[in-house]
Amino acid sequence: MSDDDEAAGGPLSDLDLQAAEGEIDDPQASAFDRVELGVLDGSVDPEEWVAAVNGGAVLVLDVEGDLNELAAGFARDVRELGGELMHFRGFLVVSPPDVEIDTGRL
Repeated sequence: MSDDDEAAGGPLSDLDLQAAEGEIDDPQASAFDRVELGVLDGSVDPEEWVAAVNGGAVLVLDVEGDLNELAAGFARDVRELGGELMHFRGFLVVSPPDVEIDTGRL
């Protein structure tokens, strides 16, 4: 089709962009909006980790010390929010609600 065909009322002239925009669903917010890297060594207030997860962050924390002791201040709160925690190769991965940590390839 040539530009002359379009200008003369060809198929593209029938395209109603405003109606098409109305048919497009608003993009869904992603399940999470960022990945935060950090160090789990006891220097960060556990409430900061909970707030980050509650705000939609996936945490990847390098564990420096006893995991059970270091995560005790926020693990239960994260689980109660619906999040998940997984220890993997020296890191603690913490996901917000509705983000599954898939271990199927391990």
